[in-house]
Amino acid sequence: MKSTPLSLIAGAVALAAVTGFAALNAPGEAGTPVAKAASRLPVERSSLLCPSPSGSDLAETTYTSFTPAGAGGGEAGTAELKPAVPVAADDEDAKDDAKDKKDGKKEKTASDKPVLSLKEPGKPVTADTSASDAPALIGTATGRQAPGWAAQQTTAVSAGSARGLLGVSCGAPDTDFWFPGASTAEKRQDYIHLTNPDDDAAVADIELYGPEGSLTSDVGDGITVPPRSSVPLLLSTLTGDAVDDVTVHVTTREGRVGAAVKVAEEEAGSDWLTASADPTGTLVMPGIPADATSVRLVAFAPGEDDADVKVQLLGKNAPFSPAGNDTLHIKSRMTASVDLKDVTRGEPGSLRLSPVAGKATPVVAALRVVRGSGDKQEIAYIPATEPVGGRAGVADNRAKSSVLSLTAPGATAEVKVTASAGSEGGEQTVKTYTVKGGTTLDVTPEEPSGLKGSYALTVETESGGPVHAARTLTISKGGVKTFTVQTLPNDGGTVDVPTVTQDLSVLED
Repeated sequence: MKSTPLSLIAGAVALAAVTGFAALNAPGEAGTPVAKAASRLPVERSSLLCPSPSGSDLAETTYTSFTPAGAGGGEAGTAELKPAVPVAADDEDAKDDAKDKKDGKKEKTASDKPVLSLKEPGKPVTADTSASDAPALIGTATGRQAPGWAAQQTTAVSAGSARGLLGVSCGAPDTDFWFPGASTAEKRQDYIHLTNPDDDAAVADIELYGPEGSLTSDVGDGITVPPRSSVPLLLSTLTGDAVDDVTVHVTTREGRVGAAVKVAEEEAGSDWLTASADPTGTLVMPGIPADATSVRLVAFAPGEDDADVKVQLLGKNAPFSPAGNDTLHIKSRMTASVDLKDVTRGEPGSLRLSPVAGKATPVVAALRVVRGSGDKQEIAYIPATEPVGGRAGVADNRAKSSVLSLTAPGATAEVKVTASAGSEGGEQTVKTYTVKGGTTLDVTPEEPSGLKGSYALTVETESGGPVHAARTLTISKGGVKTFTVQTLPNDGGTVDVPTVTQDLSVLED
């Protein structure tokens, strides 16, 4: 039995409302519809989370927010970073405020006011704080501000056990993170920061793995992260085992979180350790500084199988294997590490792990990098990272202080690098570079003309094979080259949107 004409019209209106666009075809008029390829369109909303920067009274933190010019269309939108301030469950006034907010009646309070608000794409904005209790930040971008939105948190600590330059690209919330390179040793103070951007509590589990396997922990399961708040946890309090090299696995059983590990090492410095790329058979860790005095590789195989990987440095002119460390055996669910010493020998490089032979076993990895020696040394971390893809970016670049590392692990590639307008003035510059396959190219970015303030870098793959990238920011203080390295994975500024056609035949009985 056929549907009535009235129900057909009602059904057609409902379908058009759901899809937003459709090609109207009566059943049988044009034969079987042909599926069309998905369109690649700019995202309309982005979320970023920045961990609480430092507990030191000597810390100076700069936040930088940036969206590439011309990245998206549509409405103007906003991009704001706000404090993560939890609402007390037993606070009746807070509950009333939350209800008023839901009903659209709530007036803006101090916790609602943005720390940073981006006005327009193409030009970064900055904000500073020296507060030792500065909170984590929760950020949302919409409309034209969303595609490629990036935020950087850079903290300089001038003295004490945590002295150094700590940099982190604020990351998107997720449900699964791997952190090879952490530690529970006495000389380390490693804190895992979990930030919940949502209005419901998140519940996270933390697993720790050392060289002998899982570390005993009775308190790492079922950690509650209250709504719109951040929880720092000292890793050494989660286990009684003091271990130099640890892999941390964070998952959520409810909700989602942002996660990052803040490392402070006695007599060596401090920095943020961000998550490795998802487990896979081949990994790239780009941007080892040419003057690195020590490089330590930490890797982990999360599956049931052991992994044997080839270790190669992609140098300035060609790839090569470090003497005596050309391969690494990684036992299943056991953290493996190797000291590569001054593997770069005065030239820039990137490290690639790939299967020795046969089946590729998924692994995660990160590098601990040291520059200087004695009381002049400083540390930074380089996790394995995904390719740049269509576009990637990093904020908070400063005059004569930034170095961009570009690595093409396979075929030769061509990339376009855009230095944005300055936060306080200047015009953007654009330059194209060719990266030879199997090598690393270090470039000092061509700074914006008339630069005032800081600027952002955007890297786009124009042709050729995949490119991995990292930015090293160096600020010399008291004779110490304090530095931090941020990787540049794809910014996720576009997504595949299926092409939808309306098929009225679904309305037939």
